[in-house]
Amino acid sequence: MFASLGALPFALPAPAFLVGSYDRDGRPNIMTAAWSGICCSRPPCIGVGIARERWSHAALQERRAFTISIPSAAMAAQADAAGMRSGRDTDKFDLLGLTPVKGELVDAPYVAECPAVLELRLREQHELGTHTFFIGEVLDVKIREDCLDAKGRPDPALISPLLYAPVSRNYWCLGEDLGKGFSLGKEAAGLGQP
Repeated sequence: MFASLGALPFALPAPAFLVGSYDRDGRPNIMTAAWSGICCSRPPCIGVGIARERWSHAALQERRAFTISIPSAAMAAQADAAGMRSGRDTDKFDLLGLTPVKGELVDAPYVAECPAVLELRLREQHELGTHTFFIGEVLDVKIREDCLDAKGRPDPALISPLLYAPVSRNYWCLGEDLGKGFSLGKEAAGLGQP
């Protein structure tokens, strides 16, 4: 039996991203965004929903660029705090002891302390009620070297990305590795053994 909770913004897990931008005066800013995710493979694109009243909203429209810094679970308090203050009147990098780094390919800063960073060029935006959904084309992915596996790929266990649970409003971290994608389900799909 299911309990109906009504129409809610619910998906598990939601990534807790730190979206970086420069405001019109060139000040670096970050905001926490969990209404986001991958929306295309080719070209690689990620979408982020941002409420119109947020300081970052105008910055993304004006600069046509942003970054996504993926905080580790150890950065949960800093990531949460970045969503509690406005860049209008607060230097969140200074407040949270974080270091802004100018993007190499886009006009936006990222967070030096995060284990993974994406640089995105704004491709399009869609008005959706309270939020604008900004779709950015990924121009580069930067992973801290100590977060790569032996084959040079991003290791989720080493990155330890911060996750968010809408509705309960709690932060989480990754659990156990369950198996390889497009292999684990082979037997269930009638395609042989994994």
